[in-house]
Formats: sequence, C-alpha cells, structure tokens
Amino acid sequence: MEESPTARPRRRDRRGRGMRGPAVVPRSPGTPERRTRRERFDELALGIVTSVDRRWQDRLGLVEYAVEDAPQVPDDWTSDQVPLSSLVRGSGATPTRLVIFRRPIEHRAESRTDLEALLLTVVVEQVAELLGLDPEQVDPRYADDD
Repeated sequence: MEESPTARPRRRDRRGRGMRGPAVVPRSPGTPERRTRRERFDELALGIVTSVDRRWQDRLGLVEYAVEDAPQVPDDWTSDQVPLSSLVRGSGATPTRLVIFRRPIEHRAESRTDLEALLLTVVVEQVAELLGLDPEQVDPRYADDD
C-alpha cells in the first residue's frame, strides 16, 4: 500500500515554494533583526555625506542632505537617463538642498563596492558643483573614469 502525500511531514508550503518570511527570528518582537536595503543605503550615504561635509563645512554653509526613493520627473522629460541626485541652491534663509535618489543609484550598482563608489561619485560631483571646484579637489577618493 502506498503512503498518501498528506502522511509525510511537509518540507515546503502547499505551493512548493519553500519557506517564506525571515530566516532570522528577531530578538525583540516587532522589529526586524536585519536592516532593510533602505536602512543600509541611508547608513552608507550618511557616512559619505558626513565625511565630505565635515571637510568643506566652512565653505559650504548650511546644506540639507536628503535621500528619496526616486525623482519626480515631469511628463515632458526627454532624457533617456534618470537623475541620480538633485541640487537646489539656497538663497537667503533657505538652505541649499542636495537630494540623493536611492533607487536609480541602486539599479546601476552591481555590488556593495559599486554602490559605495557610485554614491561617493554623486555626492562629490554635486559638492564640487556647489563649491565651483574640480571633484578631485573635493575628495581624494574620487576617480574620474570617463
């Protein structure tokens, strides 16, 4: 007599996809044990922005840094490329605002090393634009591969 499929212990869910959900049980309920992609990106961006800003703080003045998921491009956008960042110069009491767009940057990076290099490139080029300097002067880690 053959054993019925329901008599065996289940190793997969009913659709055959395997375990779903976290592979690590959180230490405290309600908070994930592992950081999200967004949190890891924010931490990386904060480290790069902090090091560049600290170096040029006396010349930069008040600059707000932000990370957004993706840019809002107008309907009549004609370029094939999505912007990686946005720089809006401040005036008077309004601070300068540098916004980094997470999704387009992550999309172009194949590894964490690529992500870090691309993020450094974006931040350094925007700060160089703001200061009127060459990117190589803003940060010695910058390498122009073009």
